[in-house]
Formats: sequence, structure tokens, C-alpha cells
Amino acid sequence: MNEAEEENDVFDVEVPWQDEVVSHRHTALSELQVMSLKEVHRHEKMVSDLTGMSVERVRTRVSRGDRRTVSDLVLMMNLPETAVRTRARQSSSSDVLTKFGYAPNLGQADLKLAEEVRAVGTASQRKAQGISVREHIKTFEEEEDTFVYNHVGHTSDEAASLLLKYGRNQLPEHADPKWLILLRQFWAPMPIMIWIAIIIEAAISNFLDMGILLAIQLTNASISFYETTKAGNAVAALKSSLKPVATCKRDGNWNTMDATLLVPGDLVLLASGSAIPADCRVNTSEIDVDQAALTGESLPVTFYKGNSCKMGSTVVRGEAEATVEFTGAETFFGKTASLLHDNHERSHLQNVLMSIMYILVGMSLTLSVINLMYLLAEGVEVKEALSFTIVLLVASIPLAIEIVTTTTLAIGSKNLAKHGAIVTKLSAIEVLAGMSILCSDKTGTLTLNKMVLQEDTPIYSPGEDQESILVMAALAAKWKEPPRDALDRLTLGGVNMKLLEPYEQLHFMPFDPQVKRTEGTIKDMRTGQVFKTSKGAPHIMLGLLDADDHEVHEAVERDVARLGACGIRSLAVARFDTEFGKWKMQGLLTFLDPPRPDTKETIEQANSYGVQVKMITGDHLLIAVNTALQLGMGDKIFTAERLPTLDPETKAKPVDLSETYGDLCLAANGLYRDLCLAANGFAQVFPEHKYLIVECLRELGYIVGMTGDGVNDAPALKRADIGVAVAGATDAARAAADIILTEEGLGTIIHGIVISREIFSRISNFITYRIAATLQLLFFFFIAVLAFHPSDYEQPPDVEDWPDFFHLPVLMLMLITLLNDGTLITIAYDYAEASTLPNKWNLKALFLTSSVLGFVSCLSSLVLLFFLLDSWNESGLLQSLGMKGVQYGQIITAIYLKVSVSDFLTLFSARTGPRFFWTIPPAPMLLAGATLALTLSSILSILWPSGTLDGIEVEGLQTNMGLFVFVWLYALVFWVFQDVLKVLSYKWMFAINFNDINATGVVVMPESAKKLIKEYDAAMEGHK
Repeated sequence: MNEAEEENDVFDVEVPWQDEVVSHRHTALSELQVMSLKEVHRHEKMVSDLTGMSVERVRTRVSRGDRRTVSDLVLMMNLPETAVRTRARQSSSSDVLTKFGYAPNLGQADLKLAEEVRAVGTASQRKAQGISVREHIKTFEEEEDTFVYNHVGHTSDEAASLLLKYGRNQLPEHADPKWLILLRQFWAPMPIMIWIAIIIEAAISNFLDMGILLAIQLTNASISFYETTKAGNAVAALKSSLKPVATCKRDGNWNTMDATLLVPGDLVLLASGSAIPADCRVNTSEIDVDQAALTGESLPVTFYKGNSCKMGSTVVRGEAEATVEFTGAETFFGKTASLLHDNHERSHLQNVLMSIMYILVGMSLTLSVINLMYLLAEGVEVKEALSFTIVLLVASIPLAIEIVTTTTLAIGSKNLAKHGAIVTKLSAIEVLAGMSILCSDKTGTLTLNKMVLQEDTPIYSPGEDQESILVMAALAAKWKEPPRDALDRLTLGGVNMKLLEPYEQLHFMPFDPQVKRTEGTIKDMRTGQVFKTSKGAPHIMLGLLDADDHEVHEAVERDVARLGACGIRSLAVARFDTEFGKWKMQGLLTFLDPPRPDTKETIEQANSYGVQVKMITGDHLLIAVNTALQLGMGDKIFTAERLPTLDPETKAKPVDLSETYGDLCLAANGLYRDLCLAANGFAQVFPEHKYLIVECLRELGYIVGMTGDGVNDAPALKRADIGVAVAGATDAARAAADIILTEEGLGTIIHGIVISREIFSRISNFITYRIAATLQLLFFFFIAVLAFHPSDYEQPPDVEDWPDFFHLPVLMLMLITLLNDGTLITIAYDYAEASTLPNKWNLKALFLTSSVLGFVSCLSSLVLLFFLLDSWNESGLLQSLGMKGVQYGQIITAIYLKVSVSDFLTLFSARTGPRFFWTIPPAPMLLAGATLALTLSSILSILWPSGTLDGIEVEGLQTNMGLFVFVWLYALVFWVFQDVLKVLSYKWMFAINFNDINATGVVVMPESAKKLIKEYDAAMEGHK
């Protein structure tokens, strides 16, 4: 049979997707031509359009492990053969977590059948290709269970030997004591600088200044300690859900014992109300298990013989013996805990503040030491020189920067809480503002986590409709009892219960892993007729039909394939026809977990804000692809088959994850690094894959968010730059997350992005101002001390000679710092505009802007100082303006006023970024704070009592109000000039793209990634 004949044979019945399939198969076959001749001869594959199932053209089936999706084939063209051959995911039952909504009595068999039909055709077409029924059934059979069940229990000697081998059944945990965490807050560059200043102030008996510095030190440390310890301990949350008691059979006797002494192979009793002490396999019977601590779901899950139930869950119904499979670090809990270690990484904001502090502290130290040496060389007393230098040093270092930023974040967190987002780590707000990629779980986050019955109900028996099919499905369940699983919930929730009243259930056969269906023996009390109904996976129900019922076989398989292509699940319902003594297929109930009504809009909003949303799910590829298409996320969904794994012993990630593996983690040439950007999501992933996907994207330099709800999500939540625990999440997920959502869906995150970017703008503006203010103070006093010598200027007669150098009293410097920094907390309430793209710190541009602002303020203060010192010169500026000469004490007060006013006016210029100061009006709270600070500074400058401070003459301006008005007008004029110069500097930076200032945090596709996307699209759409 040639290729054309084969295609006609496979698609001899018109189906909606026939042309698409043929086109994609042509494409896949053409892609295979680039493979080696040896490989082509060995496989001679045909490739399906969507799921990528491949079969040999000869009768021998290819094992499922060797099948590839179309996307995988495109990737393989760029992979070394060794990379393809050597990385296969080895999983165990401890990797898999069964949820209520997973429908264990259906599994994914209907989707597998859809794959089979789309790959190799229906039953008659498979027969024509020489594929036996047995080979077909193998596709749906689970892998052979090699686990050894223990029905007699261990002896004490066996248990002791195994305990030495495997260790105790407990989670490892290393937590730093709180006293050590507190000490760390006092050991950093800025705290060390303050300690040095405190010691020097104490040595020279300046106890007031020492007390102020000590208060600042303790405040900063307390805030840092609170933030560090407030974040939840995910490992502790895991351990808190464990109960260290088990009922175990040893030496032939049942005993209650310490669960930490359990070993693999132990026989344990799982009874109603008892905790599952380790990862166990059910020996016999069935039990209902509450897994709320693991999954966050309130509904129990039914476990049958051979199922793996996890440590940390609780039996709520039934009793069964079970064999311990994994203990300690090898359990589901243990594997999760191993990924939750805290590496004490600083947050993005801490790194930014630390970088700023290093620069400012280094600059301040250098200039202050030069100042000190100059003063000592000029004959100033050591105590006086040290006191001035230390205060100058402290005033020039932004000691309150952490207090102000923390206050801004704390006030922002209250705003987030109003929108349903509780912040557990304040620095996460700043990280959220720069988030470029959001990795989202599908079930319950993007979708409703609820199976919804669909209108499409294929019927195979005349006279039936959806309602009658629902009735027959309900009769194959215990309809008078609460639903046992997702499928019972679906059928019993959709059926009209009144229609079940005429029926009596004589016998019920529950789901069994061997039979894989449920069956009810029913009596119609109206007619006395007795019949049977059954529901289960389509391929199981087809097995009940007579072999000669070809038309129904064909119709069912075509319908399952059609529905599967749309991500719709199928539940088959059959009835035993007593007249003919055989089973008859009645119809298919179809259902899916639909997207939330607001999810698509939410994703569109996220994209408009420059955030790329990627789906990461353990669900089937078919469902993931179609969910992504419905939400407008794209169709580039890749399976986890070729993703890397953690080292089985050390749990370490692959070396050079992003470079060597990329996100699909197989290419030695780094190509797959681009795929983590190009992929719209990943399906059929294991918990550790989520962790590695997040880590890989972080290594690529992007700020990554991750949403999750279960214990298995905790490592990825912890590792992400911003972990988001969705509504109903487990305690472990909440403890690992930075933000906890109290409302369902992703809509809250959009509010969070907007609010966080407004907060980022406030913090960035404040830091710009604080650097500018520091530069103004530092360079003004540095230059004033070295370059301005009051004694060299003309002085009024009959007064004491002016000093040899200029400096302000220590108290005035402290007042400038305290008044301005104290009222700057109001910036947390300021109006700010959220950026439409992810925020990104650009320290060089920030320092350049601050330097421009600080330069104008510093220059204007130096010029004013010159005018004031030269005021007794008859040809000087002030004399020419008709102003009288200024006494030295009033010069000191006037400079104090000028520095205070310029300091705060600089904030009003810095707060609008690249725009003029009037474009964004200040918030009333900020305006009130500024008014308070400026009013107090003005009153102090007017009413300051005459006298001396630190040996310096000081006098208020009440006798020279003209000078007071002049200083204010002078400061306002230079403020306008400062703002214009700021805007021009921004325009210049944008024009030349200074330090890549035009770049944002938005994901940028490199050329290699664009090429890869093009190849993928070509494989999916066919050659044009």
C-alpha cells in the first residue's frame, strides 16, 4: 500500500479535521527526511497531526516510549543523537499525586484512544494495517506492576536491618535559630558603618547623636528581622501535617508504633481516621482518603488495590492493609522537602539598595576622610573635627532608605490585600513589578477545576438522548449515596433525580482496577424488568460488545477521536440487552474542565502589561493544547518527556541548566534555551519539572512568577522570583509562596501587577531623590569646607572674626536629615502611574539622573553661600540688589534654610521621572508632609535663638525677613531650572539608549528562537 492509498484508507470517512491531519502528516514525513537513512529504515514512521503518535508501517508496534509529537520531531532535528537517546524520565509512584478530579476509573484512556485513532485509524483500518487487537489493547494497559506486596509483615530483625539502610521515616530540616537571623541584620555594610559612627560619637561624648544613630540601627534591624522571619517555613508546614503514629505488623503481631521507625516493605493498617504514615501501596480493598494537606481539595479520593497513597493524607472511610513503598526523603513529602532549602538569597530590592549603599558609603568615606584630614591640618580640635565629619558622614548616607522603602511596601501590601492578594514577603511587591513570565498551573487556576457536562452526546442506540444516557450512567453508580469520584459527581450532578425513582438497584459492582468500569443491576419497578447498565472508558466498554458489531466500534472510535482532538473527555455508557443477551453501546457522555470565564481576558491583560503567561500542567497534551488555544495562549505546548531531572542522589539541578539543556533540557548546543521562551507551555510534567522550568527561566535573566496550590507546587513556588499560592492552596504551598490569593483565578494578579508597578515607581522616585540629596549634602559641605574661607571675605566692623572654614553645626545637619527623611514616609501615599511594561532597575541611569538633580542643588547652594559671604562687598550682588550685609550667624541659618528647601523640592522633581514636575500632581498626604517639613524648617530659620552651636555663631532671620524671602525665591528658581535639566537629561539618555535604558523586562526572542518557532509552525501547518 503506497502513502496515498494509506491516507485514503485511514480517512475513508469524512471527518472535520481530515485535511488538517493529512497536511500535518505530510509535513511530519518531510521533516523525517532530514534524519539519517539508517534511522528512517529502522522506524519508517507515520506521525499524527496533534499528538504525534507514530507507528511503524510494518506490523510490529513501536513502544510508546519511542513515540514523538510533531514538536518533538522539530526539536530532534537540532539535537545530537546522544541527547535524544540518553535522557528519559524515570518516574516512580512517589512522583504521582492522584486528585479527585482526575477520574481514576477513566484515567486518560479515552485520550489515548483518540491518539490511536488519529494516528492509525479506526478498528477496521488498524486491521487492514495488520495491527492485532491485542497490540491495540496494549496501548491502554498500564505498565506491569513489579512492586512486591507484603501480606505478612517484617520481623524485628528485618526491620532493624532496613532501618539502617534507609534511615528514619522523617523529613530532614535545617532551620537557622532566630538569634542568628537577628545577628545577621547587624552585619552588613550599612549597619557596620552606623556601628563605627556610634562608637566614635560615644568616644567624643556626643550621646544625643549616638542615641539617634542607635535608634536608626535598631529600627532597620527590627524591620529586616521581621521580614525575614515572617515568611512561612514550607518544610515546617509539611512536617506539621504529619502524625508520627502507625499501626504496623511486626513479628506477626499488630502494634501501634512510632511512624518514624517504619521501613520499606512494612505492612501497615490504614483505617478510617488514621493518618497515612508513609507512601504506601494498597494491598486489598478500597479506602477514601482526604488529601487536603497535599492538594488543597476538600473532596476525598478513592484508592483501590495497587494505588499509591501518600504520607500526610488521612483515611476518611474504609479500612485496608497496605505495604510501605517509600519512607523519609524518598516519599512524595520528602522529595518536596529536599527542594525547599533556603539559600538565603537577597531579594532584588535588597541587591539594589546594597549596590546603592556600596557606592554612597564608599564616596562618603573618601570625601569625609579628606575633610577630616583637612580640618586637622587647619588646626581644628580633634573632637570638633571628628564630630563634624561623623555627622557629615551620617547625613550623607541614606540611613532611612530602608525604613521608607519598607513603609512604602507595607502600605502597598494593604492595598493588595483589598484586592484579594495577601503579601507574605514585602520585597515580593517590587519583584512582581518586574515579572516578565508567569508560569501558571492549569487545573483550578486557568480552569474551573470542575468537570462540566457538554451538549455533544453521541448516541448509538435509537430513541436515546442525553437525558436517558445520563439516567443509565447514574444507574451504574450508587445514586443514593454521595459521589465517590469525579465521574459520579458529573453524572449524579447532571441527572434529573426524579427519573431514577422508578428504579431499584439490586446489585452494584464498584470500580475495580482489574475490571475498570462500574456496573449496576437494576430492576424497573414499573415493569419488573431486570437489566444491567455500565459506564467506563470507551475502550473498556467496546470490549463488552460483540466482535461483529463493527459499525458501533467504528462510530465510537471516530467520535472519541473527534472529541479528543478538542480536549473533550468521553465516558461510555452501555446496557445489557436481555432480549438478545448482549451488551449494547448507548452513547458517550462528554465533559471537560472549562476555562474560567475571566481567564482569557486576564491573560490578554497580562500580555498587554508585557507579562508572558505559560501553562505548566500535569494534564494530558491534548487537553493542554486545546485549553491554551481557547485562552489565546498559542499551541506551542511541549511534553515533559525530554525535560531534565534532578540528580537522584543529591537532588541538584543539571549543571548549566539554561545553557546546556534550555527548557527542554536536551540540546548540548544551547538551542533549547530559546525554547523556554518560545514555548507557550508544558504538559504531562512531574513536580520537579516545574522546579526546573522556573530555574531555567531565571537563569536566562527573567523575573519569573509561579502559581500553584499543592504540596508538589511548593518547590517551584519557593524557587520562583515571585511564588503565588492560589485560593484554597495547602499550608505548604502558602508557606513557600510570596503572595497568597484569597480569590479564585488569576484576575487578582493583574491588580497586583498594576499596584506593584505603582509602588515600584514610588520607590524608584524616592531612591532617585535620596541619592540626589546625598550628593548635594556631601559635595556641598566637602567643597564649602575646602574652598570657602569666611575669614577671607569682607566682614562687618566691630564683630568677632569669621572662622577660617565654613561648616554647619551638627544639630542643623541632623535636623535636615530627620525632618526631611521623617516626613518622606508620606511618599508611600503619593500618586504614581504604573508602567505598561515590566519594570527594570537601571542603576547607571538612576545615578545619572540623581547626579543632575544633586548637581543643580549643590551648585545653587554654593553660589548662594558665595553671595552671602560676599554680602559686605559694596560691589557684590546683594548690595547691588539693595540688600544689606548679612551677619555670619544669619548666613549659617540662611544656608540651613536653603539646603532644607532644596532638599525637599528635589523630591518633587524626582517623583515625576522623565516628565516635568507639574504633569503628575502630588497626593494630599505627600503635600501635607512636604508642607510640614518646609514649614518647620522655615520657622526654625526665622526663630532660631542667637548664640553659638559647636563654637559656630547662629542667629535667626527674624530681623532680616528680606533674606528669608530671597532664599525661598532663589530656591524655587533653581528648582525649575533643575527640573528642566532633568527632563533634558532623560531625553538625551533615551535618544542614545544610555546603558540600554530603553530596554524593559519584556521577553525578547533571539533570532535562534524565532527560527525555531518558524520551524514549528512549518511542521504544524505544512509547507506552503
